Amino acid sequence: MPTNNQPSGFYGLGIAPKLLEALDKNKFTNPTPIQAQSIPVALKGEDVIGIAQTGTGKTLAFGVPMIQRLAVVKGRGLVILPTRELALQVDETFQKIGRHINLRTAVLIGGASMHRQKQDLAKKPHIIVATPGRLIDHLEQKTVDLSNVRELVLDEADRMLDMGFEPQIRRILQAVPKERQTMLFSATMPVEIVNIANRYMKQPTRVEIARAGTAAEKVTQEVYFLSRDEKPMLLEQLLGKYEGTVLVFTRTKHGASKLTRILKRAGHRAAEIHSDRSLSQRRRALEGFKTGEFRVLIATDIAARGIDVKDIELVVNYDLPDNPDDYVHRIGRTGRAGKAGHAISFATPDQKTDVKTIEKLIRTQIPVSVPKDLPRPTFKPPERFTPGGVPGGPKRFDERRIQDQSDKKRRFQPKGGYSRGKGRANDRRWSEPPKDMPKGGRTVRIHS
Repeated sequence: MPTNNQPSGFYGLGIAPKLLEALDKNKFTNPTPIQAQSIPVALKGEDVIGIAQTGTGKTLAFGVPMIQRLAVVKGRGLVILPTRELALQVDETFQKIGRHINLRTAVLIGGASMHRQKQDLAKKPHIIVATPGRLIDHLEQKTVDLSNVRELVLDEADRMLDMGFEPQIRRILQAVPKERQTMLFSATMPVEIVNIANRYMKQPTRVEIARAGTAAEKVTQEVYFLSRDEKPMLLEQLLGKYEGTVLVFTRTKHGASKLTRILKRAGHRAAEIHSDRSLSQRRRALEGFKTGEFRVLIATDIAARGIDVKDIELVVNYDLPDNPDDYVHRIGRTGRAGKAGHAISFATPDQKTDVKTIEKLIRTQIPVSVPKDLPRPTFKPPERFTPGGVPGGPKRFDERRIQDQSDKKRRFQPKGGYSRGKGRANDRRWSEPPKDMPKGGRTVRIHS
């Protein structure tokens, strides 16, 4: 325990000595504002609604009280999160601070082995970390018991509602005991969360560190207005200007894959992460981004709150988000834990209204920058078959694949004959002479 001359840090918040020792060993020295305000309230067993911008350390804000109270109430903890990446990162934090007290956890997420998860549940974990869909799967198969849940956390609740998980959340809330402590953490406070709080929480204490929609203070922002064709060139210019790690957000999964291919052809170490990637692919991309194997990570909004990587130098909104709230979560990937960061957005001229909507949400006017001396892209676009062999021309049907009927060569066809295709007389066999064939014509049989 520190002396009176030492800075307090986490001491004085009511945390047990063993947990304080674990925090010190993992170099958690000074609590963030959300931690300092939430931990004392949660340790008393009160329900908590925590509103704080992303990257402020909400995991420890609910993780420390949950671990300490489970030693008293003798029950089980349950943490619900919207994405697999967030679930894995929360479990990683639990493992760090719970390693010295033999804390057992189970992670229930989609894309992972159900058999392995059943084995982890059979070991009677103290805390279950899950995504809503996979937890419902275990409830339907009766492989998980939530009757002894005493500590419940809904993390990134607004994101779960945006992703359409409200029916699953309501079903989970009905499956857990009414006598429990509930902690809800979110970056925004939509009406749906207020309704859940009023229905399923008991006089919760609201801890609001920043107003809903507030962007990180130390993240500088700028926006470029340019055409869609100029986006790859400006991105390549920015990658040459900045030397650190870069996180790029696209609107669609297809756009993320396409941009990843473009950057790889240009010689950049890039990886992609979105819902079409398997769990192992997503984990490898995220781990490679953390270790420096990949300098650029291209992601969709599914990863906006699932990427906890230190010292991301630049966040690029290659496409503006559909939901203005996602802008706050995107740029919150840089400038974490009080550090400085920078965010750049690309917008087409017809998206000025969308930019104004974002500015209204964050209560800040984003400076407009003008792209200068855009370089020509260094990547080579994929060649296509075109008349005369000119790359980039219009596609046409390759006539070389059509065999001359006079050669009487057999084309690929199902047994029993060749159909003339759609349209008139679709079911007529090629061996049957058409009615409009002039007299004297011949029939060429091409089926056995």
